[in-house]
Amino acid sequence: MKRLNAGAWRTAPEGMRNAQMDPAALVRQTLARHGLGDGGGTGGDRAGGIIRDALARAGLGQGARGETAPDLPQGATFARGQHSGKSGTRAYRTYIPASASAGANGLVVMLHGCTQTPEDFALGTGMNAHAEAHRLIVIYPEQSRGANAQTCWNWFSKGDQARGRGEPEIIAGLTRQIAQHHGIAPRHTFVAGLSAGAAMAVILGHAYPDVFAAVGAHSGLPLGAAHDVPSAFAAMAGNGGVTRPPATFAPRTIVLHGANDSTVHPANGSAIAAMAEAGAKGPVLTSEERGTAGGRRYHRSLTWGAESQIHTEQWRIEGLGHAWSGGQPGGSYADPAGPDASAEMIRFFLQTDAKEELT
Repeated sequence: MKRLNAGAWRTAPEGMRNAQMDPAALVRQTLARHGLGDGGGTGGDRAGGIIRDALARAGLGQGARGETAPDLPQGATFARGQHSGKSGTRAYRTYIPASASAGANGLVVMLHGCTQTPEDFALGTGMNAHAEAHRLIVIYPEQSRGANAQTCWNWFSKGDQARGRGEPEIIAGLTRQIAQHHGIAPRHTFVAGLSAGAAMAVILGHAYPDVFAAVGAHSGLPLGAAHDVPSAFAAMAGNGGVTRPPATFAPRTIVLHGANDSTVHPANGSAIAAMAEAGAKGPVLTSEERGTAGGRRYHRSLTWGAESQIHTEQWRIEGLGHAWSGGQPGGSYADPAGPDASAEMIRFFLQTDAKEELT
């Protein structure tokens, strides 16, 4: 997650007010300031790629990332659409797996991070392949540059943090529409995201428990972490404070965060998990484990609630920066090493209690 909203800044940084700067140099300087230059959280070689991607997207370099969609199995579709709610309109992509020809088992909403597109996010997370394996429909809403110059979801804006308004209203309305069309119940409907998308997923989980049964947050921030751009940067640096008390209800939540994330401090992942754990119903049992997956060590904490399900699951992944763990080539902010975040999220989402099984 880089700059949150270019239009929010009114005063130029010291040293730039009376100087003309090459646009490419300005982008490099801005990225470096947020830990995305040499020595950033994912390593100098990965940071160089991130910088080249950012320059390309801004038209300041070569090889801009296109909107190439993932390869589709025969019979699958990855269609474009547009949804309008009372708070605005957003484009989206919907992946319908070939395996769902006889009916879908559930629906997952995937919210991309800053500067990403639905196509890019689908490539990097590899979520469509998991959807194919489990007969799941996937929606990829797209943030518009008109709403945020860096295509970040506006999780830090007061008008986008509650039910019935702003981006939560648009995304929840889109989700209801697709779910109803395919006959998918709310208990089989889930939301996940990366970075700004993860922060928005957390908001949606709290604001719309009647729409989403569980939340997946990768490299995100907790509900109430910020109320404007300055407080957002403070929260990202690990210096923020939740500005509202923990909710009495919290959805089932899985959190993944890199221990080396220099863009969104790992303390934010712990805060998401703590708020979710506080909202668990009934007696709470906890356990912890350490292991290695995909060549990286991890620490995993689990909380069980009264529903006989894992209510909260937190992964802290050693050596991972600001990127999707176990990601796929071709997508931005995707690190191939470590646990497969997409597989772990799907496993967590599809847990059921003894009284009900997915078909």
